[in-house]
Amino acid sequence: MNSVEDGLPIPQRYWAILTLMIGVALSCLDTALVNVALPTIARDVNASAANSIWVVNAYQLAVLISLLPFASFGDIFGYRRVYRFGLVLYSGAALISATAHSLEILSLGRALQGLGAAGLMSVNTALVRHTYPRRLLGRGIALTSLVVSTSSAAGPTLAAAILAVAPWPYLFAVNVPIGVATLLLSMRLLPHTTPSGHRFDLPSAVLCAVMFGSLISGINGLGHSQGVIAVVGEFAGAIAVGYLLVRRQANQAMPLLPIDLFRRPVFALSVTTSVLSFVAQGLAFVSLPFYFQDVIGMSAVTTGLLMTPWPATAALMAPLAGWLADRYPAGILGSIGLVVLGSGFALIALLPAHPSTADILWRIAVCGGGMGLFQQPNARSIVMSAPLGRSGGAGAIQGTARLLGQSIGAALVALVFGFAGGHGAKTAIVLAAGFAAAGTLTSFSRMFDFVRAPLSGTGSAQPADRP
Repeated sequence: MNSVEDGLPIPQRYWAILTLMIGVALSCLDTALVNVALPTIARDVNASAANSIWVVNAYQLAVLISLLPFASFGDIFGYRRVYRFGLVLYSGAALISATAHSLEILSLGRALQGLGAAGLMSVNTALVRHTYPRRLLGRGIALTSLVVSTSSAAGPTLAAAILAVAPWPYLFAVNVPIGVATLLLSMRLLPHTTPSGHRFDLPSAVLCAVMFGSLISGINGLGHSQGVIAVVGEFAGAIAVGYLLVRRQANQAMPLLPIDLFRRPVFALSVTTSVLSFVAQGLAFVSLPFYFQDVIGMSAVTTGLLMTPWPATAALMAPLAGWLADRYPAGILGSIGLVVLGSGFALIALLPAHPSTADILWRIAVCGGGMGLFQQPNARSIVMSAPLGRSGGAGAIQGTARLLGQSIGAALVALVFGFAGGHGAKTAIVLAAGFAAAGTLTSFSRMFDFVRAPLSGTGSAQPADRP
């Protein structure tokens, strides 16, 4: 095993993971901060509520369409270069957003922020892999997952604190000094990775952007009663462009869309499990506020407090899950986590008509604990089932699976509400339990010998799903 795969020495390892954790926190806090302030922003820039959604959508769409191209840049030019570029772009775009006086300029700034965030997300996992030795990789992934959970939990509170003393532009302005400080840390602390020397495939990057853009547009249209012809056209366009992209990538040594990695059964099953789990989480995150407010009769403030145990227990579970991930197969740990998650959904669906606060809180905590137990082992499985030189592509697929699953989950909630009316929230929660169950099956299937057997061919032999 070479020195790169052995990770960084202490204390550089700790400083490097701190730098990566700050970058993750920036990208995760961003959406939570903006969601809280969206009504205020809409009023100040004279935008309708519907149009103001572009402040969020521009960011998310930019992230999704550029994750894989940035990961390819990381494989080609080095991961820390892409990470630094992402920090520069994110910080500069945050300044544009903070000084915007119209919806158009603000949406442009948000799109550029999304591109910068994609630069950070696309190579973060690859850099963690180069920072920690293989035997401790689960702990490194657990630390970044801990930041994701706590950032999501702290986002609304932090946004409320900032808005209490300053106008909404400071939600974006606060990112600038943090981004600059993180950039300075990254100049010396992040691990060096050897560039592959391959050329960047611009036509494939364009096809990738069009494919994901059409796919997400179709998913959103399906959930928001867009015309049937338009939705079918968007899905058909995504399939056609995807076919052209796969054909173009089929014989490339380092394809931008890592179809070579999907030939590895553990990788393909881990990504599929990730998508299913985040569909379930997306269904829950969108439907639970409606369930608490419209079905049970809770206030909006109480609803926010009732959701807090989810990210809190996921954060508490992260260190234990990381420790377990370095010792036991992801197929078993992931299955247990998703069984717990699905059980939490079932328990919520079976709540009485007038539940107590405690009845709700412990059920939400069960869901968060299950998701926390699942995430770290599954993320480790995705990364470790790819060769070291393909860590960028593996990390980008991991992020793409999360965003795609959340988008599908949100669209399914809108679709269910359209059909089920007032009973839609509970139906969506039951559907979330179903997706968790499907994820349990795909997760456990990784334990079969024919799946875990090493493959030859692209890159290097497939590592087993255990250290």
